[in-house]
Amino acid sequence: MTRYAQGRAPARVQAISLQSQARNRFIETFSLLLAAAFVLMAALLIAPKARAQSPTDVLTYLTTDRFPDTERALNEIGTSGLATAPQIVEALAANRLLFDAAARKLYFADESGALFDAATGAPAAGISPDDLKRVRLNNAVRRSLNAARGALTLMSPDPARRRAAAEAVFKSRDASALPLVESALEKESTPAIRKKLEEARAAIIAADASAPEARRLESLETLKERGDQDALGTLATIAAASEGRVKTSAEAGVAAIQSRLAMWRNVQNVWYGLSLGSVLLLAAIGLAITFGVMGVINMAHGEMVMLGAYTTFVVQEWARTNHPELMNYSLFIAIPLAFLVTGAVGIFIERVVIRFLYGRPLETLLATFGISLILQQAVRTIFGANNREVSAPAFMSGSFDFGALSIGYGRMWIIVFAMAVFAALLFVLRATSFGLRMRAVTQNRRMASSMGIDTNRIDALAFGLGSGIAGMAGVALSQIDNVSPNLGQSYIIDSFMVVVFGGVGNLWGTLLGALTLGVANKFLEPVAGAVLGKILLLVFIILFIQKRPRGLFALKGRAVEA
Repeated sequence: MTRYAQGRAPARVQAISLQSQARNRFIETFSLLLAAAFVLMAALLIAPKARAQSPTDVLTYLTTDRFPDTERALNEIGTSGLATAPQIVEALAANRLLFDAAARKLYFADESGALFDAATGAPAAGISPDDLKRVRLNNAVRRSLNAARGALTLMSPDPARRRAAAEAVFKSRDASALPLVESALEKESTPAIRKKLEEARAAIIAADASAPEARRLESLETLKERGDQDALGTLATIAAASEGRVKTSAEAGVAAIQSRLAMWRNVQNVWYGLSLGSVLLLAAIGLAITFGVMGVINMAHGEMVMLGAYTTFVVQEWARTNHPELMNYSLFIAIPLAFLVTGAVGIFIERVVIRFLYGRPLETLLATFGISLILQQAVRTIFGANNREVSAPAFMSGSFDFGALSIGYGRMWIIVFAMAVFAALLFVLRATSFGLRMRAVTQNRRMASSMGIDTNRIDALAFGLGSGIAGMAGVALSQIDNVSPNLGQSYIIDSFMVVVFGGVGNLWGTLLGALTLGVANKFLEPVAGAVLGKILLLVFIILFIQKRPRGLFALKGRAVEA
């Protein structure tokens, strides 16, 4: 028995070995078949994506009338190599992209309505737009559209378009635009545009949850350095959707940008306050002369400003009709003309009305108020009650960035103009015989008269000078306010506040008072509102005058101090 078992043992071992080899061959064969099946399935899954990169498939997606397909086409059109891609994207943005659903053909129309084949760009003959459907848009498609427009113009030869494209990509944060941004960065040589492209790349990478953490953290630092409102919004979105170090870095960036923007808001308030102060200076400086020299409360001073603005309108209408090439120089023509017109009107008012009312302030106030009503009605009769359009010349249009502050050229030039008028007036008062006589009459009218100065003539010329400066203020105000018969009424009260606060008849006090009230008003507006802010300023001036009745800078002179 033992000998039999020992004889069969080798045969059994051999059988088991054969079974094991057969099982291994089966497993190997099954594994190969399974791997082949996986390869086939992967090929089937990848094939549509490969085909989607071709121009034909991109256009086909735009003919399905399905928003996801339209969005997919826009994400791929930038890398499709399609020559007509810019025209297709612009046509979609203008609602001029059409398709034939049955034939799966795409067309775009130009501004005149002519149809073109989207695949070739050739004119589409024999096809009516009425037989086609428009490619529809929704919010998701519009985001992809903005990204596609930005990506397609990243390679534009126009620097302004490349810069705008980089900004569009930054705001969209579309991951499909990253290869184009990288390619544009390699070719870009302009430092400012290159920086915009780097910021766009940083926005895409930082928002991509699948990107390596180190790259996302580096991109967050780039966004933090940008530091504007768009960067703040991007960082806040990333902080809400992220975890760990990325979330912490994004939140730190949000806090830093908020602090920086708060500082720039204060700078902005100062700038706007200086801008408002320059306007108040222009409106009040003429009043400071008439009030200081003659003690006349001229309620018609605002109408001098209004006449200057209408003079600008008349000059521009003349240039537009007869010499369009002079439109950009119309303000240079209007400034001296407004000075002469309003100065002549001021002298006429002084000679006809005010000269008989010296020493009677209440009657002077009522008379000049009546004159203001007459002038307003005269302008309504001649020009109508509606606002009149006064265009800004090219050099006063647009703006430029200073840090996080946007400075408009119009406001900047008005500040320059106000300072130039102030400097010119100081020169007239300090360096001319007329200025010497006017200062003498201001300080001691009787003594000036006894020295042979014709005080009546000085009064008329001073009133004309103050009115003429108000007319030049109207030229400046026509660029930032509505030109209407009520234009001057918006500034007359503020002008009196400036003159009284700064010191009656003192130009330096008028300058400081205008700038101080302008800046204070802009800081009070966000806190208390426009109306309550003005009320608070009025209360402050009333209390200030109780303490210093002559204002910040009182005039010196025997008659003045008597």
